[in-house]
Amino acid sequence: MILERYLLARLGASFLMVTGVFLGMLLLLDMVEQMRRLAGQSVSFGQVLRLSSLNLPEGFYEIAPLVLMLSALWVGLGWSRSSEFVVIRATGRSLPRLMLLPVLVVLVASIGFVAVMNPLVASASREYGRSLAQLRDGPTSAVALVEEGLWLRQADSQGQTVIHATTAEATGTLLRDVTFLVFHEVDGVSLRLQAQTAQLRPGQWLLQEVKIWNLSALNPEQSAEYLAEKSVATDLTPEQIRDSFAQVRAIPLAQLPAFIATLERAGFAALPHRMRLNMELALPVMLCGMMILALALSVHHMRAGTAGLRALITILAGFSLFFLRNFAQVLGESGQIPVVLAAWGLPVATVLLAWGLLLNLEEG
Repeated sequence: MILERYLLARLGASFLMVTGVFLGMLLLLDMVEQMRRLAGQSVSFGQVLRLSSLNLPEGFYEIAPLVLMLSALWVGLGWSRSSEFVVIRATGRSLPRLMLLPVLVVLVASIGFVAVMNPLVASASREYGRSLAQLRDGPTSAVALVEEGLWLRQADSQGQTVIHATTAEATGTLLRDVTFLVFHEVDGVSLRLQAQTAQLRPGQWLLQEVKIWNLSALNPEQSAEYLAEKSVATDLTPEQIRDSFAQVRAIPLAQLPAFIATLERAGFAALPHRMRLNMELALPVMLCGMMILALALSVHHMRAGTAGLRALITILAGFSLFFLRNFAQVLGESGQIPVVLAAWGLPVATVLLAWGLLLNLEEG
């Protein structure tokens, strides 16, 4: 038990050190990117620092497996350099058995890491998007899904328009059973338009079978008019509507299952969201696998003189797994392979490969 606690303490200290280095690098690089992105805007250093700080949790969350792998690499090379590995083997302790408790602790810690970081990343991503839109003076369009259907908001120089549709096509360009509520800054709600369908075309919504109420009239129902077709100006694009649902990071893990059901009920494809849900659940397994793999590749007899080569192989293996994980995510989101296989295949394979290398090291 003492050796297990010692290994966990070394892993924890190494993880904190590597995390601090990467957080500093990510913050500086993101600040440079934000300054470049907002070069035409009048922004202060504090605003740039706030944007980068809001973007930092998502950036770190993406590279967390690499950070843990580099931390384990540092511990493994330290063991080899100080010959601790030789001493442990001389006492008759089995390295795979020694790793059991640390792996379980890391698995539990990884679950806690996902449970804490996922809602933090979601909140920070939403706030980052709002802050960036305000600094850019961009359009304040918004999209939301509820059980009753789809809600959109678009803004223009005169006010805002709120749009509600019962269902929509997966492309986001055709809405059915649509209601438009036109708000003016001074008059408040001025118009209500109800249509069977609304098709998004460049610069306008094309409404079919429209009923229009002038809410500023004394009797809006009596003065209502019917039109076979009417166009309403808009700055929304299909990409903006779809991208609003593509920001999966802005949805906490606990809300993803209900959001997927609502998304599919509204007529949109939910493959990216299903993929994200499974990848979040598989992340603790991936973290454990990369940690075991780093230790298995880096621990060796110092007299072999291959420390540099082993470090290089471990780093290349980490980046390869990181690339394969993103590649599997793309395949899963596009429907090329089943979502469960895309999300869980690589983490499980990494754990099995790492454990096999540990057993081979033990036999050697």
